[in-house]
Amino acid sequence: MAASFSKCRPMAFPDQLNALRKDRGLSQRALAEIVGVHLTQIQRYEGGGCQPTLDVIRRLALALSVSADALVFDDTPRGPRDDDLKLILEAVDRFDAEEKATAKTVLKGLILQHQARLWSQRPDERTSPEPAAS
Repeated sequence: MAASFSKCRPMAFPDQLNALRKDRGLSQRALAEIVGVHLTQIQRYEGGGCQPTLDVIRRLALALSVSADALVFDDTPRGPRDDDLKLILEAVDRFDAEEKATAKTVLKGLILQHQARLWSQRPDERTSPEPAAS
């Protein structure tokens, strides 16, 4: 399934790693020693040449005193960009447990239907349309 991203690109992992390392006053060599990887690996991570394993992400997060989420993701709040959809989901959040389960089942069914439609198209037709402006 093709991911849809907003036009404002969040800070990428290499930039986030670089910024956090510099904020902590660490050189690439010092971070490499703390994390237990070779200096060239840190250089590759910051240059975008390769991505660390989950174990290395964990060690980087510990060395930089941040959560793995803070290292990998930016501060941009996640959720629907469409204001009407936000209101609908806020209303669903006030449902009782049984109503929430029904709403989730319906939404999951719609998502599966959407994904099936996308996968039945040719690869060059699989891009999701941009969300409508509110």
